[in-house]
Amino acid sequence: MSKELVEAFNILQEEKNISKETIIDAVESALIFAYKKNYDQAQNVEVAFDEKKGEFKVFAVKEVVDTVMDSNLEVSLKDALKIHRAYEIGDHIHFEVTPENFGRLAAQTAKQVITQRLREAERANIYEEYVDYEDDLLTGVVERQDRRFVYVNLGRIEAVLTHEGQISGERFTQHERIQVYVERVENTTKGPQIYVSRTHPNVIKRLFEQEVPEIYDGTVEIKAIAREAGDRSKVAVYSHDPNIDAVGTAVGPRGQRVQTVVNELRGENMDIVEWDEDPEVFISHALNPAQVLEAHFIPDEKSVIIVVPDDHLSLAIGRRGQNVRLAARLTGYKIDIKSESEWETFQYSPEYDELFATTEDTDVDEPENDDAGDSASENDDSLADPQLEDLFGENTSNVDTDQTSLDEFLTGDPETQN
Repeated sequence: MSKELVEAFNILQEEKNISKETIIDAVESALIFAYKKNYDQAQNVEVAFDEKKGEFKVFAVKEVVDTVMDSNLEVSLKDALKIHRAYEIGDHIHFEVTPENFGRLAAQTAKQVITQRLREAERANIYEEYVDYEDDLLTGVVERQDRRFVYVNLGRIEAVLTHEGQISGERFTQHERIQVYVERVENTTKGPQIYVSRTHPNVIKRLFEQEVPEIYDGTVEIKAIAREAGDRSKVAVYSHDPNIDAVGTAVGPRGQRVQTVVNELRGENMDIVEWDEDPEVFISHALNPAQVLEAHFIPDEKSVIIVVPDDHLSLAIGRRGQNVRLAARLTGYKIDIKSESEWETFQYSPEYDELFATTEDTDVDEPENDDAGDSASENDDSLADPQLEDLFGENTSNVDTDQTSLDEFLTGDPETQN
């Protein structure tokens, strides 16, 4: 070994991005392993690297003792003092035992261990690099494909585009450059494994961040995405600046920004709607281009019945129910669409009563006897006629208060008085 070895370490560090210290540690471990295996030595072996000379040296570490029981592990104090007068009992002395020739087996063993350590270090380095790209968009080159996967070269590693991550009907050619979303990075026994996707909703989010500066810096926020990859998507946006139109910013001048996203996704239709904290307003926006007349939220459920004009029913539902399905995903509400005429009929149905009936408190407290008596007394007093009291005093309990008899008595009719 010589200074050329140090230069080789430097080249590996530059090309493989593996630190020189990691390589030296791997070689030292390999030499210790080979030495113990081939020379049947004890476990007290250390290897040191002289970077100036580019040489590895093997040392046997022995403890200074009075009486030597194992010459492989111990050295007498008498022999230690011959080496240096400062040694004492309990000190450890390094004796160089570097073989002149490890032999073919030792060299092969060392090479295997070094190769393994270097491979492990490179795998760890790749994993640490690409795990930071999770939930991000990368550009790769299609290398090959089979029935299960499309393999995309991301630079230092080959990622896997699963069948679920491929847009329906999308076809790739070898060496084609595509943008993929890093869904997850796993550190397996065979090395890092990266799974990418083109159907994940965040693909749209990252593409808009690339095209729209206001979305990238957070002025305009993408609040929600509902996607049926390859066919249609709805994106809800909100502006934190009242002077900036969120929808217009995302669409861009003459639709250029949104068109760039559509082209990257091979013609996937894109609906940009404005997010609102009011669920009724947000749902109305999400059902565009249909006109919403009323929204009836079902109590204690995250469900709503939307009423639209009769001629907008099919528009609100969409082809194969796609419009209302995407709106439901976007808003998080279960949406039932009814036309005006359907709603008029529905209001008189048992189902309506079941969904919207309000619970009323029908328990009536019965008054106690004392209270009832007091109430009756108050009512009796309130019915007393002042004119009767003037004529008969306070005892009017036996007087017939029929209005006709009273009038006759007051007018002084002789027949009545007799």
